[in-house]
Amino acid sequence: MRIPHPGHRRHRSGTASFDGDAEHYDWVARRLMRGPYRRIAADAVSAAPPGASVLDVGTGPGRLLVEIARLRADLRLTGVDLSRDMVATARRNLADLSDRATAVEGDVADLPFGDDSFDLIVSSLSLHHWADPGAGAAELARVLRPGGQIRIYDVRAAPFAALITATTAAQPVAAGGQPQPTGFRITGLPLPIVRRLIL
Repeated sequence: MRIPHPGHRRHRSGTASFDGDAEHYDWVARRLMRGPYRRIAADAVSAAPPGASVLDVGTGPGRLLVEIARLRADLRLTGVDLSRDMVATARRNLADLSDRATAVEGDVADLPFGDDSFDLIVSSLSLHHWADPGAGAAELARVLRPGGQIRIYDVRAAPFAALITATTAAQPVAAGGQPQPTGFRITGLPLPIVRRLIL
């Protein structure tokens, strides 16, 4: 499910960016994707502990964060996107939530956050644009707190298998040199073309 974007370009990492078309994308997200974003938000917040820090990777105009904020007032929300225009639009959409929500510019392959920063990481309809799921997986694992969860929502053709392989390689090693066990589930959402990966 990809809406054509005249401003589409590739970042240095090869990840897609949509500078110059943020207003069009925001209109689509607000008018056509509100129902799907609400369902994704409801699913995502079910994994968030009280007072959790949540990161939305590829946040675009921030509409998923708006829906998450509507459901849970206790969460601290951060969106990241490599499009400066998208980040500016997301900040406008999150202005009423500025005490607990923000958006920053950054690349999934080089996230501008410290280690162990987030309890829950979500991403919706972004993975299929990542040129290097391995680099993204390593960064997600780095910024996720121990015991946290990653939930990726994307079209069925997105590179879920590559992300699982890369994330497995990035898992921390427990005492004694054994990898810590991690469960992976790829399931359908109540959206016919969207699948969910839980790491």
